[in-house]
Amino acid sequence: MTAEPSPQQVALGGLCPRCAARSLFQGLATFAPKCRACGLDFTSFNVGDGPAAFLTLIVGALITGLAIAVELGLHPPFWVHILLWIPITAAAVIGSLRLAKALLLALEYRNRAREGRIRADE
Repeated sequence: MTAEPSPQQVALGGLCPRCAARSLFQGLATFAPKCRACGLDFTSFNVGDGPAAFLTLIVGALITGLAIAVELGLHPPFWVHILLWIPITAAAVIGSLRLAKALLLALEYRNRAREGRIRADE
């Protein structure tokens, strides 16, 4: 039996946290219902909207800071901002969302996190 991958490996490779098969995602940022290799049920994990909320704040702050720096330093026309920041923002959000969701699922799996539990013996 293969060793379980680290949460970082799961996030970067889209791996199953149990068997390390590349079966975590079904779409761009949508989890598959279960692992095709070992059958781990991905729907039992509660990743929720946490990654999206944090990424909205983090990516939004970074892009805003960069846009202000470009405006103050280069003074480009408005259409340059549109052509530059919309694709960069979309790529950053989608790429980061995939990584963040996979990392959170891997950490839930590794720590056996379940809803309504405070201590490990419950």
